[in-house]
Amino acid sequence: MPVSPGGTGWHGCSPVKHCWWCDRGDCFSITLNVAAGTTLTCTTQAFERAYRAQPGETGTIDTQLNIEAGARIHWLPQETILFEGSALRRRLRIDMAHGASLLMVEPLIFGRAAMGEVLGDVSFNDRIEIYRDQKPLYLDALNLSGDVTAHLNAPFVGDGAGAMASLVYVAADAEAHLDAIRALLPETAGASLIRDDVLVLRLLAQDSFALRQTLIPVLHRLNNDTLPRCWMI
Repeated sequence: MPVSPGGTGWHGCSPVKHCWWCDRGDCFSITLNVAAGTTLTCTTQAFERAYRAQPGETGTIDTQLNIEAGARIHWLPQETILFEGSALRRRLRIDMAHGASLLMVEPLIFGRAAMGEVLGDVSFNDRIEIYRDQKPLYLDALNLSGDVTAHLNAPFVGDGAGAMASLVYVAADAEAHLDAIRALLPETAGASLIRDDVLVLRLLAQDSFALRQTLIPVLHRLNNDTLPRCWMI
């Protein structure tokens, strides 16, 4: 995972990564500690791929971000692609001190559309938890299993969407961005303030290209027109 420090520089960030094989699937964990006064941008070199799992096995990804007062983190991984037969459990927990800032996006692709892939047997359990001063700020869970394509094709679920993204922006200027962000969104997306300084966005799109067409202008606005090179259409 490429890490681009700013502010006080690399010394303000201490990443810890672990990867091992569990008796029920691969396990991966990462912890990032972001010190006061540091601005840190994290992304991935390529799309994350959840491949077909072995029978009875589920891959696990646990991520912990700790952000001290006055620090700011841009958590901008590229898309995760769910393959047919994949089984993945993913957890992202972010602990923020008062006065810390955050821009987080988690994009998700449902199969390889160009290959006509159908997700008829998938297990995906995803949870995002954001706390500030040890109090819940944002809690979101997604649990998909079985015939995901059929589920997403339902008119009042995904209406045929092949991609989605969740975005959270925590900063003092969140409210000032709301109207401009809403003006950038298609009918399949929405943005709201859940607190004066917390903006949340959910987006559905036909595919990864359409997803990025919407996401990139939003991320540019919230990140002062500075994005990692990999965030190009």
